[in-house]
Amino acid sequence: MPVLSEDSGLHETLALLTSQLRPDSNHKEEMGFLRDVFSEKSLSYLMKIHEKLRYYERQSPTPVLHSAVALAEDVMEELQAASVHSDERELLQLLSTPHLRAVLMVHDTVAQKNFDPILPPLPDNIDEDFDEESVKIIRLVKNKEPLGATIRRDEHSGAVVVARIMRGGAADRSGLVHVGDELREVNGIAVLHKRPDEISQILAQSQGSITLKIIPATQEEDRLKESKVFMRALFHYNPREDRAIPCQEAGLPFQCRQVLEVVSQDDPTWWQAKRVGDTNLRAGLIPSKRFQERRLSYRRAAGTLPSPQSLKKPPYDQPCDKETCDCEGYLKGHYVAGLRRSFRLGCRERLGGSQEGKMSSGAESPELLTYEEVARYQHQPGERPRLVVLIGSLGARLHELKQKVVAENPQHFGVAVPHTTRPRKSHEKEGVEYHFVSKQAFEADLHHNKFLEHGEYKENLYGTSLEAIQAVMAKNKVCLVDVEPEDEQQQEMAASAAFIDQHYGHLVDAVLVKEDLQGAYSQLKVVLEKLSKDTHWVPVSWVR
Repeated sequence: MPVLSEDSGLHETLALLTSQLRPDSNHKEEMGFLRDVFSEKSLSYLMKIHEKLRYYERQSPTPVLHSAVALAEDVMEELQAASVHSDERELLQLLSTPHLRAVLMVHDTVAQKNFDPILPPLPDNIDEDFDEESVKIIRLVKNKEPLGATIRRDEHSGAVVVARIMRGGAADRSGLVHVGDELREVNGIAVLHKRPDEISQILAQSQGSITLKIIPATQEEDRLKESKVFMRALFHYNPREDRAIPCQEAGLPFQCRQVLEVVSQDDPTWWQAKRVGDTNLRAGLIPSKRFQERRLSYRRAAGTLPSPQSLKKPPYDQPCDKETCDCEGYLKGHYVAGLRRSFRLGCRERLGGSQEGKMSSGAESPELLTYEEVARYQHQPGERPRLVVLIGSLGARLHELKQKVVAENPQHFGVAVPHTTRPRKSHEKEGVEYHFVSKQAFEADLHHNKFLEHGEYKENLYGTSLEAIQAVMAKNKVCLVDVEPEDEQQQEMAASAAFIDQHYGHLVDAVLVKEDLQGAYSQLKVVLEKLSKDTHWVPVSWVR
C-alpha cells in the first residue's frame, strides 16, 4: 500500500483511500457505497478548500491595510478629477458599483476585527434605592427597527410593565426582556409618571443602542413556543384604523387573501404574525380569530355590518332572447356536452315561494369571515387533476372561455355531461349531450346533494352532478365548470358582481379582468398552466 508523506493533502488522502477499496463477497454493497461517496467531486472540492484555509491559517496572514474603503474613495476622487482614458473610466465605474464597495467594507470589518457594536459606557448615576439583585440594566442594540415590545400600566400598582414581546424583534433576540418586567428608565429618563404613548415615543426615537433599567418580574414566564400556523386572511386589516389594538406601531397590516404565518397564539385577543414572503423577521399584532369574530358579530347585531340577506340577489332566470334556444353549447358547429349557455338560476322557481321562505328562515347564521388555516400544496404526478370552477358576474360569458380552453387542448381539459329533465331530441344520445332523467329522479338526486350546480329553464331542470365531474377527472383531465348567470342589464351585472364579491370573494384564487375575450383567455391559460407546476396555499383539510 502506498505511503503518504506529511505534506499530502486531505483530498490526496481521500483519493488514495478510494483507490484502495476492494469489495469482497461479504461487503460488496458497503464498499460500493463508500467508493461512490469518496468519489464525489463536491467532497473533493470541500477538502481542497479546507486545506487552503488551514494553509493560510498557519501563515498567520495580516491585512496590508485596514481601510480599503477610504483608499477606494481617494482613487475615485482622483479619477473623477481627470478621467480621460477609457481604462480610467472603466476603473471608476467598477469602484462605484455597490457590490465592490460592499466587499471592501467587509474587508475592513474583518481587518479591524470590528465585529461587535460599540456601546457607550454604563451611566454612573445609577440609583442606589434598589437592591443590586432586583435591578437589571439592559443595553440593546437596535437600528431603525422598533424595540419589539409593548407596555401597559398595571391597574393595581400603577407600574409600567412589559405586556408582550414581539417575535423576531430586538427585545426577543436579546433574551433579556420578559413579559411582566417593570420598566423604570429608558436612556436615563424616568418613565414611572409618563403615559404609555409617551414611553413608546421615547423607545421609537432611540437609535443605535438603548439602555433600559428594569425590575425583573417576580416569576419570569417561559419562553413562548413557536406555533407555525399559516392562515389566509379573509378580510382587510389596517392597525392604524383599529382603536382596540394595544399599540398601533406594533400592528401588522394585511390584505384579504394574504397568507400570514401566525407565530404566537398565547394571547387570546392579539396574535403575533408575519406576512409570508416578507423579509422583515419581526412579527406584528393581528386580531385573533375569536376576537375578530366577536367584533363582527357585534357590528352585525348593531346594524353597522351588512348581512348577506341585505344584498339583493340578481335575477338569474331571465328568458333567452332566442325563441328556440335551449341553452345548449355548440363548438365549431358540433355540440359539446356541458358547453351550453350558463343559466344558473335561483331557488324561487325550483321549489316555489313557500319552500324558499322556509329555507331562508331556517338557514344557519352567515359565516363571519376572519381566517382560514392553509398549507402548501403542489400537484404530484399520478394525482387526479383538481376541479376548476369559473365564477363570473352577469355578462361574463364564461362559457366562451371554457369552449376555447377545451377546443385548444381536449386531451387535458374536459367538461361534465349535464343532467336534464327535458325530453330527448331525435339527434341526441344519452350520456353524450345530456343525461336524460325524470323530474322525480332529478329532484331525488338534488335532495341528496348530488349536484354541484342546478337551475330551471322553460319548466325543465338542468344541473351538473358531482358524479359527472368525477367521470371527467377519472380520465386524468381537468374538469371545467362555469357558474354564470345570464342577463344583459348593466345595472344587474354590477349588482351580481358585488353579490359574488361579498359572499364568495374569499373563495376565489385568481381574478381575471375581462376587457376582451382574448385577453381574459390569455390570463386564464396562465392560471391553468400553474395548477400542475406551482405550489399553492390550500385549505389545510385538503392535505390532512
